[in-house]
Amino acid sequence: MLKSISSYLVLVVFFVLINGCKQKPVETDSKTETEEELVQRALEIHKRVLTLDTHADTPLRMIEPGFDMAERHDPKETGSKVDYPRMKEGDLDAIFFAAFVAQDIRDDDGNTRAKALCHQMLDSVITSTERNADIVGLAVNPDDAYELEKEGKRAIFIGIENGYPIGNDLSNIEEYYNKGVRYITLVHSSNNDIADSATDEKGAEHGGISEFGAKVVGEMNRLGIMVDVSHGNDSVFYDAVKLSKAPIIASHSNARAVTEHQRNMTDEMLKLMSENGGVVQLTMLADYLRTAPPNAARDSAMAAIRAGMTKPISELTDEERSALRKSFTELNEKYPNPPATVQHVADHIDHITKVAGIDHVGIGCDFDGGGGIEGVFDASEVMNITIELVRRGYTEEEIAKIWGGNLIRVFKEVQLVAEQLQS
Repeated sequence: MLKSISSYLVLVVFFVLINGCKQKPVETDSKTETEEELVQRALEIHKRVLTLDTHADTPLRMIEPGFDMAERHDPKETGSKVDYPRMKEGDLDAIFFAAFVAQDIRDDDGNTRAKALCHQMLDSVITSTERNADIVGLAVNPDDAYELEKEGKRAIFIGIENGYPIGNDLSNIEEYYNKGVRYITLVHSSNNDIADSATDEKGAEHGGISEFGAKVVGEMNRLGIMVDVSHGNDSVFYDAVKLSKAPIIASHSNARAVTEHQRNMTDEMLKLMSENGGVVQLTMLADYLRTAPPNAARDSAMAAIRAGMTKPISELTDEERSALRKSFTELNEKYPNPPATVQHVADHIDHITKVAGIDHVGIGCDFDGGGGIEGVFDASEVMNITIELVRRGYTEEEIAKIWGGNLIRVFKEVQLVAEQLQS
């Protein structure tokens, strides 16, 4: 259903003008179109296709006292990048809200706290969809996204970032599944009992996925939960491909050949992802999109802020959160890094498409978890990705695959494997 695009057109044309892009002819198959005509054509495509973002850490916001997803928040004042009004502004049809639990002590007490926090975030998502049932709906199956779109509602899927809340109890996985969880990121920034992280300062512990982690992957396959390898080291990726009976995903990862970062995927991994039938979801985190020059003063200031944190972000008071945001804002103003842009995003998409194929790339912005770049700062600006893809010659069919079709295909295949394993 084609909705009004006038507000989008004004916003995007303004963005183009302030960034120094003059209106110029653009060659198409049938005629020469102006920049404004290209933007309008792109916005119409953006509205017709299902737009699905596979990764936002918004549940961390949703457990904050008084935070209302139905209200529009100023990202520069609050730090918030996603709410329902801005999803509508950006015509973002569907999103995976990831319940993120930072890695802590790996013992019974730590596992119990992690599980409790995970449930708190899952419940916050469910409650929010129930309170706002006129504009959003909880989605648990691939086709739910299309059905909710037909109803004029946003589809809210749920994931878990970091398998830490599983603890050492496989039955927790089915408990999370019953709450609506449809993907689990095996590990985060530090090693856990399931797998090795790409960024743990101590290095690898298991040599990839642990013996227990292999059982976790098997249980996820049985239930129909997508196996997410983002944040895992390279061995985790290769182990997941071997262990999983269903295609895997990387919910928010980029191409290492374009930007050298251990969180990004090598060409060999991209090729294997294609053979696996999985999908790599591009993320809007600047350090994964472009290489910043050395900035020792910034690094020292950032380290000082982190060293001064005496408790996890999820446990901060409103005043402490506000002070922390102010510190980061002041740091960014004093020691700016070159911005990442929509062009960088498209460069990664171009590369992954070239190496793995058009069927194996998608979008996972990582809003509210560090994601947000020039031109796609929050959910209200995601249409600018489509505009850049149209500018580079991607067809509507290809854009539909990138924005949601590829992930939905994998999601369906994961469910099919689960049905076979349970039969």
